[in-house]
Amino acid sequence: QVQLVESGGGLVQPGGSLRLSCATSRSIFRIYTMGWYRQAPGKQRELVAAIGSGGSTNYADSVKGRFTISRDNAKNTVYLQMNSLKPEDTAVYYCNADFRQNNYWGQGTQVTVSS
Repeated sequence: QVQLVESGGGLVQPGGSLRLSCATSRSIFRIYTMGWYRQAPGKQRELVAAIGSGGSTNYADSVKGRFTISRDNAKNTVYLQMNSLKPEDTAVYYCNADFRQNNYWGQGTQVTVSS
């Protein structure tokens, strides 16, 4: 059973910051592309950022320059540092692990940006 354990969501004011974390097993982390997706009410789930096993990154245009994805190979954990948060960033954020035909999801963590 593959587990992706997320943490770090919450309520933050516009302009604030949050850091999301997603931990998994070493066997998954060492070869899988790790990503963060989000889904706002009434909208489709969308890719926010992804990082390959070699460290290459990919970001949605809407978060470029504000969000940073990183991975700690010693802790088998991927992070999403979110700065300059906007109300439109409000969504449930999901951690994802992807490798060939194998794809796994975390349980999701709520991020709410509101004054």
